[in-house]
Amino acid sequence: MNEPVSPPEMEQTLREPEPRREPVFNLPPVVLAVIGICVVVYLLQQYVLTETQQLTLLYDGAFIPALYTGQYGFDWFLFSRPFTYAFMHGGFAHIAINMVWLAAFGSPLANRLGALWFALFFALTGLASVVLFWAMHPYGEAPLVGASGAISGMMGAAARFGFRTDRSAGKAAFAGPVLPIAIVLRSRGVVIFLAMWMIINLATGLLGVAPGTDGQIAWEAHIGGFVAGFFGLRWFDRRWQAPEWETTDPRT
Repeated sequence: MNEPVSPPEMEQTLREPEPRREPVFNLPPVVLAVIGICVVVYLLQQYVLTETQQLTLLYDGAFIPALYTGQYGFDWFLFSRPFTYAFMHGGFAHIAINMVWLAAFGSPLANRLGALWFALFFALTGLASVVLFWAMHPYGEAPLVGASGAISGMMGAAARFGFRTDRSAGKAAFAGPVLPIAIVLRSRGVVIFLAMWMIINLATGLLGVAPGTDGQIAWEAHIGGFVAGFFGLRWFDRRWQAPEWETTDPRT
């Protein structure tokens, strides 16, 4: 049986705002831009360019370690390859998996950092990925492509936030201060994630391939990006707050 509502209660109900609903498809513009560039490049490779043009794009856009040992001379693409390789992918499974992880980890990070700092984070963690890859394979001639190095950097950043997010503004963003490494390593959930992430990368490196991919997994690039994101996040987070565990009250 319904109970009658008094006028004061009815007035209060009318004044209460409806709860904010987060759209199902609510990716930050900078994340959508990265996904869009990757998809366009992939479609060009698969359906528009000739075989010769595909090889030219691969040579000029992918990261090839041997080109940086000084044996093949100089060309201007040496400056751009460490960045453009991240927008190229080797197959449908490769780009699909990367874009899903980019949306999952990139969106809350972009909402936290802002478009400019997120773009710089993407570029520099991607650069760190190829630096480690080159250090371990300086004479390698196989081209390296894919955004997974930079995405691994986003996973490292997520760990520094303890995977805490805030949705009060209608969009998910990593919340709270950047946690000190000592605090991160005391979090059971974060440690389990770090251990599983490392095991999966080392396993795919030893096996050489992973299910759903056509080529070899560049686990070295993943680790390079992850380390850069994990240790370098503070340089990009311009919304640093006083740590929650610090207090000026000596009694607490």
